[in-house]
Amino acid sequence: MLIRNVVLCVFALFSLLGCSGQKTDSKPTITVWHWMTDRDPAFQVLAKKYESLTGIRVNFELYAPSDAYSQKIRAAAQGSNLPDIFGILGEKRDFASFIKAGHILDITPYMEADNNAWKNKLFPKALAVNEFAPGNSYGINPGIFGVPIDIMTIQMVYNKKLFEQLGLNPNRPPRTFQELLDIGAKIKAAGMQGLVSGWGEVWMIDCLANNYAFNIMGKDKVLATIKGEVPYTDPDWIKVFSLFKQIQESGVLAKGIVTMINKSAEQLFANEKAVFAFNGSWCVNVYKGMNPNLEYGAMLPPAASEKYPVSIWGGAGSSFMVNARSKNKDEAVKFLAWLTDQDQQVYLAQETNNLPANKNSLSKIPEILAQFARGMDYATHPNIWGVSEFSLVIEAFDRGIQSIIIGEKTPEQVAGEVQSIKERELAKKRAR
Repeated sequence: MLIRNVVLCVFALFSLLGCSGQKTDSKPTITVWHWMTDRDPAFQVLAKKYESLTGIRVNFELYAPSDAYSQKIRAAAQGSNLPDIFGILGEKRDFASFIKAGHILDITPYMEADNNAWKNKLFPKALAVNEFAPGNSYGINPGIFGVPIDIMTIQMVYNKKLFEQLGLNPNRPPRTFQELLDIGAKIKAAGMQGLVSGWGEVWMIDCLANNYAFNIMGKDKVLATIKGEVPYTDPDWIKVFSLFKQIQESGVLAKGIVTMINKSAEQLFANEKAVFAFNGSWCVNVYKGMNPNLEYGAMLPPAASEKYPVSIWGGAGSSFMVNARSKNKDEAVKFLAWLTDQDQQVYLAQETNNLPANKNSLSKIPEILAQFARGMDYATHPNIWGVSEFSLVIEAFDRGIQSIIIGEKTPEQVAGEVQSIKERELAKKRAR
């Protein structure tokens, strides 16, 4: 009997230890795929911190460049092998297609829990990039489907030293389009390079042109144009196209801007070879690496009209989505909520010079980042408009502006060509 009792006790002890070990092993590992080379070291630090706090391991896997990352995501979606957390690089329609295929979790209930506690921490315009409103054109049920981990705005920057050389106030950048043109004359007379930007990557032309379209005709008319209700030959659109002719003739634009890639533009501005640049808030980190002593400020594109406010592209810089089919989806959501808390957001901003998505974190970031962050008051983005222009129309629009800048075509010619393509694409859509 004694031997039998000892055996039973040993068996019970091993069972207890086995259960204890199983409980420890049951802690999930959350896998995150991303493309952000500049943020990977900071992500690894935060992953270790989260594991020390919760016992849950977070495995950040970097796949770069972004094109390779996007291919990996598409292949994983086709094979239903997506990780617990991932991001989507592309237009809103691409985002919608992943939702329709059942790959992305609706996190609205988590965002709105405890009287919108999580939702209220984040910039609304950053959330809007990941949100589908009622009646959206993509056929997605209303909700929030992604978590912004940082924000971005695309604005102009100016070199304060070069401003002084031109006899300008380094703390007072141009506020109107005419003031910008007047500076162009000074730039030309001084033999300097004016505005640099990656306009060889035509989406940046599209961005600035949209900024001025909103300023000249307002959001409603811009969206009506995308819907096909207003032609690109409208006088307001001619004004938008004409702005690019004016800044070219004034001396504002640097030589070769229509073929310039953004990396080259960033090097020129960082090395104090250009007075202005048109770039996103990510440039703060880039310029810091190229020239830590660069003295510059951020500014809104100078207003061409007083009728409507200037708008800039902005919103979520990078966002993560939760795999709806993940067995760890609840833990994945908890991790993203922690990642967007104030302390983690401040750490990411300080380490990477990206703007925090948590609006309570702005008081602890550098002044130049704060200047970009204040631009969120003027931010908009095609991903929140609810309508999308045809890709062929966008290409003709942007290439047309390049033609205006180099003097090949007039604003009126470009407007007519863009409208012809628009009408052709609308006819195709109606025939389907």
